[in-house]
Amino acid sequence: MCRAVLESGEDQNMAEGINDGIVFLMAVPYILVGAIGFIIYRKFSKPDKTESTNQNL
Repeated sequence: MCRAVLESGEDQNMAEGINDGIVFLMAVPYILVGAIGFIIYRKFSKPDKTESTNQNL
């Protein structure tokens, strides 16, 4: 059905809407994986406070 709408060329607004939906559906997994990766990076990159206080003694 989507292909038939896009091939007909009659309704350009419909085709643009379908293309925007495809881009949205394609971008969401990348954004989620990037956010989870960033959270994990921040969690493991923080220096441990107990180790830094022991080094100063």
